Amino acid sequence: MANSVHRPVYVSGAPRVDTAPEKSEISEVRLNILQNINGAEIFDPGVVRDFVKTRQQREVDKFDEVWEGVYIVPPLARNPHQDVATAISGILFNVIDLENRGRVHCGANVSDRRTNWEHNYRCPDVVVVLKDGRAIDCGTHWLGGPDFLVEVESPREQAVRKIPFYSKLQVREFLIIHGESRQLQLYRLDASQLVLVEPTDLKGAKWLVSEVVPLAFRRKSVRRRARTEVIRTDGVSGAWTI
Repeated sequence: MANSVHRPVYVSGAPRVDTAPEKSEISEVRLNILQNINGAEIFDPGVVRDFVKTRQQREVDKFDEVWEGVYIVPPLARNPHQDVATAISGILFNVIDLENRGRVHCGANVSDRRTNWEHNYRCPDVVVVLKDGRAIDCGTHWLGGPDFLVEVESPREQAVRKIPFYSKLQVREFLIIHGESRQLQLYRLDASQLVLVEPTDLKGAKWLVSEVVPLAFRRKSVRRRARTEVIRTDGVSGAWTI
């Protein structure tokens, strides 16, 4: 059997031995890229369409969003995220839906346009629209700002990046809960901008008190584990620790 030899690669007329990395080296490089990558920008429309189509076929696109035509893939929701989102939506459902104050959705599309809404929408974890609210039910999505939104933040997710969009829609209040640390941020519409709300004294502790829904929120440590405490503020009995 003839001995295999490297084929020469010509550079500026002078032959040299091809020093391309072995397949094992290429695999290691690719693995390092995968392990260290924090994001991606894809400028080839065909590649983008193939990527989105694959997510749709796998049915993992439920919480994907489109920001002015740019496809956004949030981090995969972990169990703590789902626990908080489910619990908060349940509390709000009892306080809002069952008391005929409005409607609560555990995840819904929110856009700034009636038609071609797929070009620009967000999908918050919890959406509250009160009976006298300005948001319009378009069937596929809510047009304009709901009264109260909740985003449960996963690691590496930056829910604050949605504030300019929610401000534009005139969302009245926007609550961010970190799914694991349970840190809380409440934003309230001031003229045309959502601004951070400072905690206030209530029942001997510091709470984030909503002016839109009859609830107050705070972070609480229970047996050295972070939890979210929610109480009613309208004189009706109601307290939850989630």
